[in-house]
Amino acid sequence: MTAYRLATGGLVDRDRPVGFSFDGKRMQGYEGDTLASALLADGQTLVGRSFKYHRPRGILTAGAAEPNALVTLGRDGRTEANCRATMVELHEGLEARSQNCWPSLTHDIGTVNQLAAPFLGAGFYYKTFMWPGAFWEKVYEPAIRRAAGLGRASYEADPDRYEKAWAHCDLLVIGSGPTGLAAALTAARAGARVILADEQSRMGGSLLSESGEIYGTTAPAFAEACLAELSSLDNVTLMPRSTVFGWYDDNVFGVVERVQKHTAAPDPNRPVERLWRVAAKQAVLATGAEERPLVFGGNDRPGVMMAGAMRSYANRYGVAAGERVAVFTNGLSGYRTAHDLERLGVEVAAIVDPHETRIAYEGKARLMRDAVVTETKGGKALSSIEVRQGGKSETITVDALAMSGGWSPVIHLACHRGARPVWSEAHAAFLAPDGLKGLVVAGAAAGRATTETCLADGEAHTQEILQALGFSTTAPAFGQPHEDDEKAAPSFWYVANSSGKAFVDFQNDVHLKDLQLATREGYGHVEHAKRYTTNGMATDQGKLSNVNAIGILAGERGVSPGEIGTTTFRPFYTPVSFGAFAGAHRAEHFQPVRHSPLHQWAKKRDAVFVETGQWYRSQYFPQSGETHWRESVDREAKAVRSSVGLCDVSTLGKIEITGADAAEFLNRVYCNAFLKLPVGKARYGIMLREDGFIYDDGTTSRLGDNHFFMTTTTALAAGVLAHLEFCAQALWPELDVHLASATDQWAQMAIAGPCARKVLEQIVDEDISNEAFPFLAVREVTLFGGALRGRLFRISFSGELAFELAMPAGFGEPVAERLMEAGAPFGITPYGTEALGVLRIEKGHVTHAEIDGRVTPGDLGMGRMVSAKKPDFIGRAMLRREGLTDPDRPQLVGLTPLDPSESFGSGTHIFNPDDTPNMGSDLGHVTSTCFSPHLGHTIGLALVKHGSERHGEEVIVWNGVKKETTRALLCAPVFVDPENERLHV
Repeated sequence: MTAYRLATGGLVDRDRPVGFSFDGKRMQGYEGDTLASALLADGQTLVGRSFKYHRPRGILTAGAAEPNALVTLGRDGRTEANCRATMVELHEGLEARSQNCWPSLTHDIGTVNQLAAPFLGAGFYYKTFMWPGAFWEKVYEPAIRRAAGLGRASYEADPDRYEKAWAHCDLLVIGSGPTGLAAALTAARAGARVILADEQSRMGGSLLSESGEIYGTTAPAFAEACLAELSSLDNVTLMPRSTVFGWYDDNVFGVVERVQKHTAAPDPNRPVERLWRVAAKQAVLATGAEERPLVFGGNDRPGVMMAGAMRSYANRYGVAAGERVAVFTNGLSGYRTAHDLERLGVEVAAIVDPHETRIAYEGKARLMRDAVVTETKGGKALSSIEVRQGGKSETITVDALAMSGGWSPVIHLACHRGARPVWSEAHAAFLAPDGLKGLVVAGAAAGRATTETCLADGEAHTQEILQALGFSTTAPAFGQPHEDDEKAAPSFWYVANSSGKAFVDFQNDVHLKDLQLATREGYGHVEHAKRYTTNGMATDQGKLSNVNAIGILAGERGVSPGEIGTTTFRPFYTPVSFGAFAGAHRAEHFQPVRHSPLHQWAKKRDAVFVETGQWYRSQYFPQSGETHWRESVDREAKAVRSSVGLCDVSTLGKIEITGADAAEFLNRVYCNAFLKLPVGKARYGIMLREDGFIYDDGTTSRLGDNHFFMTTTTALAAGVLAHLEFCAQALWPELDVHLASATDQWAQMAIAGPCARKVLEQIVDEDISNEAFPFLAVREVTLFGGALRGRLFRISFSGELAFELAMPAGFGEPVAERLMEAGAPFGITPYGTEALGVLRIEKGHVTHAEIDGRVTPGDLGMGRMVSAKKPDFIGRAMLRREGLTDPDRPQLVGLTPLDPSESFGSGTHIFNPDDTPNMGSDLGHVTSTCFSPHLGHTIGLALVKHGSERHGEEVIVWNGVKKETTRALLCAPVFVDPENERLHV
């Protein structure tokens, strides 16, 4: 293949040369080139290697479906792998590197894989890596993982910005070819708000690659005139470099705009990519059609190119794919390419047509009808083709071959919401189904073949949309819709008895025999064949290969392509970067940060914070001389047990529940009784899911007859509120109940320890003695002689005498400071979540470490809390299932090591002492562990089969990751004050 730049022609600006490099070699193109066109112009026809066999590959297309010319761009944090050279805009300083080759593109050692080709057919990985079993993790999987992928991502941080935005319009037009321009102009002239999006840097679609005339002017000039009018209108937004990658509910479309991907040094104040969510009342899909390859021996050799692509490089970029070209075509496209090449002075040696057609051709090229190409010759570039005609073979010397197997409408977006394509024999293609709500398919995407019919079709469909939206329309400007004069050629799936591998999926090296083998071995269903052969699973997702594969499967099974059907279309149409999806949500902006009202109070005391969801909670408070976090935690836990501590619990979810039916509502939400909870009392509640498993737990207090205050776990504050709203609005709309989130309205702190009451009495005005304010009492109180109102709860998560004091969030920090002053004589100690965890494990209290979505109240020893008298509550029916009442279910137990110097961790598994660790002998697992400074050794909570019956039994705690075992005893899950005497003083 000897590609070169034509002396004249094309839409590139020859007065503006652009320097770039490929594999370190300096090259030059022009403004308006893509990387692919510039490489061809410089004679670089070998651009990549295939995935499996490392076969040499050249540029195949001129657009988004390119499977071969994948390159890595940029350096350091701006490294971007698997970029299609056909879509990369050439710019000064562009650095591109080939992929999937070593040590170089020209001399790739991976080509030795071709010697193993007989053993690497369809499904070889299912047949090969079965034995010996031990080899999978040690040999097979590591080797496969090293071989996987094409390019290599960078480990350095991306220095560029990304952002997200919303846009709204009456009509979104997807594609700016003749259909899209006609649709956009029609809607814009009627006054509708229009967005015209196109993935190319220059709008105009196929018009930029054609040589014919439209209304007395060239196709590119016609496109420029249309775009000039559109850009002058205030109600039109033009979005070049913007790929519409998905169609979602409510007629929202995902669009990624390449804002600065065409510059070597992006402006740091602007994003390099912008992710748009476009809400459109209606949309026109004017994405055109993709040309299909022909399947014959050696069709992957550099120099073999799609006929439409070869025409684009010649007409748009002024680049000839070769000096002596042949055309192998199943339809008119190849003839048009031959015509344009000869017009530009390129020699066309032959036009090979597999049918006995009588398509008129007045050029110089030799016509070979009822003939096929059976083989190509050459090493890393095409040197000749073998043509079979009438039982005889002939070698024709060429350095480029244009092929055209027909056209496949680009209907991916139309099928993203579940619609299935329909096979059309008349078009020899799959079309989108009729009746899509909110989206109309027009032009070549709907099977139209000529520019004239596409213009008329785009206008006609848009006029129908405008009338439905209430806009007035005018007389057609592009003529009445009519049937195409150009008919689709009959389907031609592959050349029988061709020599060499005939490739269907170029990137994944899937060839004709792979699909035939898959059918013989029982994988002829389109979804099975995809996975068995990997056809359509590469980065191009089968844009070029899928329809050919379907046709081949249909032939092998003796059915029509319509009976085979397509694989499922899903977003994204082309790959979208993680940066675009993340937008500004990265590093410290990854998610919102929530600070408790006591955050600054804790920060002043040198708290170490831990992220719990979006909250930053104080984990522990190190003091001078403490070198390990556990020293701090031990000190804090001891202080609570011996004197008094203060802990910030503001992050707990808080929900105000009011209404005449609030008590009945809670009675249905919780599995335990709440209907008769007295005013001024709190109760621990367990909330189940519909399937009977525990969803969340917490306390709910009754502040008035029709007023309750619920606390939830920090992690599920939003989830519980959403659950309650669903119950109130969907399950029981007849109940008079109102919900309001109050998490951010209240600062709340726990004051726990034997001296807790003595500290609180100095700031709380009311009597809070044990007689006046017993355990689980709740009261609205005044503080500091009536200066501030708050809420006081006599509840404890530590097992000690404890209170929780709540006040408006803005007063949280000063109240905490006053409490610290009041508690100074008693040695009051701030404590964080680590000490809180120690205290709760010592007391046997559960958190979501135990409530992991798989446990019932009975598993946690709380079965008696489940009301047997209530007629119904959420989860009641499913809680009675056989599997949830099975006596073999794991039950909550405590766990201590036989040797106090040993320890074990959460997530470890429990076995009988004489059992070999495996799934069959597994008794359960450890859910929570800590070092107890009061007992002097590690303790834990665990879920163990028949756990409540096995207190005192010896077990083995097995850490499969570290290969460690620890002998331990099962015991009751309460380690401190099992009689709860400290709670009631």
